[in-house]
Amino acid sequence: MRPLLLPGALRRRSRPLTLALALGALLGTSLAVLPAQAGTASRSQAAASSASSSGASSGASSSSAASGSSSAVVRVSEFLADCPFSHRLPDDPIIFPGLPGASHMHSFFGSTTTNAHTTLASLQSSPSNCNPRVDLSSYWVPTLYNGDTPVEPTGTTFYYLGEGVRDDVIARIQPLPLGLRIVAGNARATGPNDNTIARWSCLHAGHVGASKNFVNCPAGTMLESYLDFPQCWNGRDLDSADHKSHMSYPVGGTCPASHPVPVPKLRQVLRYPVNGDPARFRLASGPGYTMHGDFFNAWPVAEMERRVRNCIRPIIKCGADGNPS
Repeated sequence: MRPLLLPGALRRRSRPLTLALALGALLGTSLAVLPAQAGTASRSQAAASSASSSGASSGASSSSAASGSSSAVVRVSEFLADCPFSHRLPDDPIIFPGLPGASHMHSFFGSTTTNAHTTLASLQSSPSNCNPRVDLSSYWVPTLYNGDTPVEPTGTTFYYLGEGVRDDVIARIQPLPLGLRIVAGNARATGPNDNTIARWSCLHAGHVGASKNFVNCPAGTMLESYLDFPQCWNGRDLDSADHKSHMSYPVGGTCPASHPVPVPKLRQVLRYPVNGDPARFRLASGPGYTMHGDFFNAWPVAEMERRVRNCIRPIIKCGADGNPS
């Protein structure tokens, strides 16, 4: 809209008022921005979760929004480990311990020696391909096939998060206990709504949307799988008969009384170098909705405690080294 033209004298007299109004508007804008920047961790972490599902690293959107400068602390409760593909075996030391070949084919990440006979002691004495190297844990998933050709992910990040519970619960999160074993997802799912947890999406093609089954990713993009493990522990057992009952997902932003100990939530994000017609894809366990993940915790106790103390509880985004990123 064209500004109103005033006579010279009137323009001069109105200048102090104009400056006052401008200053007021500027202060009002600054004050309006502060609540958004000082919002709770839950809102920041929700943005991080959305970024992950659309193919961005967890917390990437929050990083650009919350970071006023390169030295600013990003208020996302997170540390991570990048653990590339190591090897394939039809073994599962959690479901079928001591029984080589008893399982469908699995792709292993982290510990480079995981097999049917793996124990906590063997993980602690074996090499890892993770960044950081101190993470001696083992992670595994059913192998993805394109037709009859196995496809391994080229992006493999395991995020440890505080999100999913209230800020006061984050403040009392405990380290994941050494030797903890968890299975997330449903390898025996008979349909997409059969207690399945994993989601599929397309890296750099968020418009496709997430699905419980494989999705058709455009050329030039990658198929992405992400899976959240439960973050409430019963405080007693490192495993259970079904490898799930000792853990629980939060309810209403807190841990249920049956599983009162909040621990970091493990988020498994895998990016596969395939796209196009999903009818060509299958998992060793079946359709896309049978995606599941296994985790055998072998983080050194002191390192896990440091990351929980310095990153998770104070709601600070940390890198693989466990320092603010």
